[in-house]
Amino acid sequence: MAKSILVTGGAGFVGSHLVDELVARDHRVRVLDRLEPQVHGSDAAEPGFRPEYLHPDADLVVGDAGDRATLEQALDGIDVVSHHAAAVGVGQSMYEIERYVARNTQATAALLQAIIDRRQPLERLIVASSMSIYGEGEYHLPGGASIAPLPRSDAQLAEKRWEMLGPGGERAVPVPTTEDKPLQPTSVYALSKRDQEEYCLLVGGAYGVPTVALRYFNIYGPRQALSNPYTGVAAIFGSCLLNEQAPTVYEDGLQTRDFVHVRDIVNANLLALDADSGAVAGQVFNVGTGRATNLLELYTALQKALGIAGMEPEIPGRFRTGDIRHCYADISRIAELGFTPSIDLDAGLRDLAEWMRTQEAENLTARAAEELERKGLVH
Repeated sequence: MAKSILVTGGAGFVGSHLVDELVARDHRVRVLDRLEPQVHGSDAAEPGFRPEYLHPDADLVVGDAGDRATLEQALDGIDVVSHHAAAVGVGQSMYEIERYVARNTQATAALLQAIIDRRQPLERLIVASSMSIYGEGEYHLPGGASIAPLPRSDAQLAEKRWEMLGPGGERAVPVPTTEDKPLQPTSVYALSKRDQEEYCLLVGGAYGVPTVALRYFNIYGPRQALSNPYTGVAAIFGSCLLNEQAPTVYEDGLQTRDFVHVRDIVNANLLALDADSGAVAGQVFNVGTGRATNLLELYTALQKALGIAGMEPEIPGRFRTGDIRHCYADISRIAELGFTPSIDLDAGLRDLAEWMRTQEAENLTARAAEELERKGLVH
């Protein structure tokens, strides 16, 4: 049955892909997006700007997700809300604290207030959460015991002992991270994403709104902002390669993440939308591939996809405040809804590279790194 669906942040990377699929399934789609120049480029500040890739059949409301009048306009006649609006970027969040709290925490509070104040009940609320809220992933000690460790100390990192250690100094082995792991955010961004998730689940449960939280792991794919130095690492590497500039990789490059293609993220959203409310209401689901890839492996694979060789990354042995070592997803819970990752990393990076070749990317990663250094967040 066709529904009226509001996608906040729907002109962004993930949101716009979701909009495409919702329209293709004959849903009536409205997008609420502030069209942030850091994401969309300087043209976004011009009146009448609309991203060229945004589906023409989607109704676009330009404005702040934290503004009450804008929210009332956007929510009019809506059955389902998919909440993707957020300021993104771990490093930047550590020195633009007020902006991240306003865009993520406070705007989500305003959205929830507008939802419960309106007369029309909401059929479903889906909130885009993040693996960043875990902090470090899950680990096993050599004897098999599970641990959810606290962040590595600056003293350990200063000695370039990058791997996670157990209480006796033994090396801990990363294992898939389950939804039950204690949440230990290590950045303002992560903390604000935890706020988004927990506010939505709490308020949804209190007011009978079936609410689902999807904890995205490291997303990549077409439409990722190549000129935004705080976006995902695949896009950052791509921007460097396209500009023939070697990227800087912190620690030793062997830290691992779970890289999931944006189309698989969309598929997870569709499952969360279509599932019986009893199966998903009040639940959280990891969305990833269940596979760990280190940053040097990612860089090599992207070089191959782009056909660019002979440019090695710089690895100065430095580290950033708030970075974690390993985290990849246990996806058994969302698999019960029918989710299976459909795009492996090599195929996904070829898809990303094909799109990258059509783009002009300004590499601002050095500027971002300098700002982190000025703030004392690189060691």
